[in-house]
Amino acid sequence: MRCPFCGHEDTQVKDSRPTEDHSAIRRRRQCPNCAARFTTFERVQLRELTVVKGSGQREPFDRDKLARSMTIALQKRPVDRDRVERVINGIVRRLESSGENEIPTKLIGELVMDALATLDQVGYVRFASVYRDFREARDFGEFVGKLGIDQD
Repeated sequence: MRCPFCGHEDTQVKDSRPTEDHSAIRRRRQCPNCAARFTTFERVQLRELTVVKGSGQREPFDRDKLARSMTIALQKRPVDRDRVERVINGIVRRLESSGENEIPTKLIGELVMDALATLDQVGYVRFASVYRDFREARDFGEFVGKLGIDQD
């Protein structure tokens, strides 16, 4: 593993343990060149996934991009990070075990919407505003109205 600080090619593993949900291995590493310490995570990848966008463009699936979009939707919300991580792991497992190598963005978006609906309604509406491309305040009102949430 290359050191992210000095670029040295060979780093040493100082500690290795599974994460709480046993979905990854957390490794503490140290660079013998600059003595910097950093953490890496090793996850099982069942298959190479490709995301197919609405335009037809294809790109490799990026778990971190999925995590970022959920983190942004849940920013400043009282949702436990471990719970969010478990939801992300569940979404990734569903995609990998679907049997498909090419995953449409629409499917990923719907899985995230379903997950956010159970995690936090504000995060759900935030994500929906981008995912469903709300253009005006009325779009928010219509969406919230469909949820059956009192708008007083």
